[in-house]
Amino acid sequence: MAAPSPGPREVLALSPEAARRAPTSGSSCRGLLWRLRDKQSRLGLFEIGPGHELHGMMCMMQAGLWAATQVSMDHPPTGLPSQEDFSEVLTQVHEGFELGTLAGPAFARLRHCLGLAEEDYQAALGPGSPYLQFLSTSKSKAIFFLSHDQRFFLKTQRRREVRALLAHLPRYVRHLQRHPHSLLARLLGVHSLRVAGGKKTYFIVMHSVFYPAGRISERYDIKGCEVSRWVEPAPEGSPVILVLKDLNFQGKTIDLGPQRSWFLRQMELDTAFLRELNVLDYSLLMAFQRLHEDERGPGSGLIFRMARSVQGTESPEEPGAQNRRLLPDAPNALHILDGPEQRYFLGLVDLATVYGLRKRLEHLWKTLRYPGRTFSTVSPARYACRLCQWVEAHTE
Repeated sequence: MAAPSPGPREVLALSPEAARRAPTSGSSCRGLLWRLRDKQSRLGLFEIGPGHELHGMMCMMQAGLWAATQVSMDHPPTGLPSQEDFSEVLTQVHEGFELGTLAGPAFARLRHCLGLAEEDYQAALGPGSPYLQFLSTSKSKAIFFLSHDQRFFLKTQRRREVRALLAHLPRYVRHLQRHPHSLLARLLGVHSLRVAGGKKTYFIVMHSVFYPAGRISERYDIKGCEVSRWVEPAPEGSPVILVLKDLNFQGKTIDLGPQRSWFLRQMELDTAFLRELNVLDYSLLMAFQRLHEDERGPGSGLIFRMARSVQGTESPEEPGAQNRRLLPDAPNALHILDGPEQRYFLGLVDLATVYGLRKRLEHLWKTLRYPGRTFSTVSPARYACRLCQWVEAHTE
């Protein structure tokens, strides 16, 4: 991808030894009970250890992300945001590979606004503990990782998808400022990895919607259509974690109680924004977690947070459009809704597919291939409307 103005910066990264040392002090203090609980919470996920085909790539990503985050810690953005924040490309040269950080100052600002400490971000993504892998049901050729604590999600992206994300980044940031309780996944970084002069591999880092993952019983990826939207469930008792799809959800409902109206309104606001970006093929991620007895009922676990990180900015042209709500007193509260019996993890992901010529031709082909059936490749307006209709029909 051509480097945008003001041109790339190239620096020599910290040594891999320094990167490996820095994040390990906390992990060395883990007790036996912590390790047992950690192992149980990772049931169905697989550590990328030595010998794994992705181990080399993971080690480069970890060392590169540690050094990239160190730059934002040593030189935090100051003053008002500028266009250069969104166009900077920083390339750090490591032994055997290069890691590029795209729009680094813009993402550092965003992480700060979300209340995410750079030290925590660096420790979770850097060397120290291996990333986790799970069996994806996605048809794309993307590679997926989870940080060891399952808080952060990493995914490889095509170059055209990265270009779309960066083009939309200023508007994405403004949308989150205007609608701080948005369901959109929180994108935290965009990077490139080049090994020994080869082709670049692009990847993104985002906050996992399914966090914290303990006690989650079911996971779904919903697009509001039927073609290729069935996943064969894992056998009963299997430790494999699968993300199911629309047809697997038939006959089920999301019981949100009084929070339903908030959810429907926020879906309208977020999908309208994606429609304006000419984006389609995004998914509503959803997971279920049964509430404990002491977590049920009004006032049991809810607090009204007025922290700056979720308050946003007033918008004179859209009075009252922020659609604030009561947030659960839990990590990742922005993507959690508590119903009467269940806790729901909800978020809109995969925000980089633009309805260009390629997708218009795909729409024409699928219209001929699947007459009378619903599929994902439709106009952004139709896609947004259909997903909102699905949510309205499957909630109560």
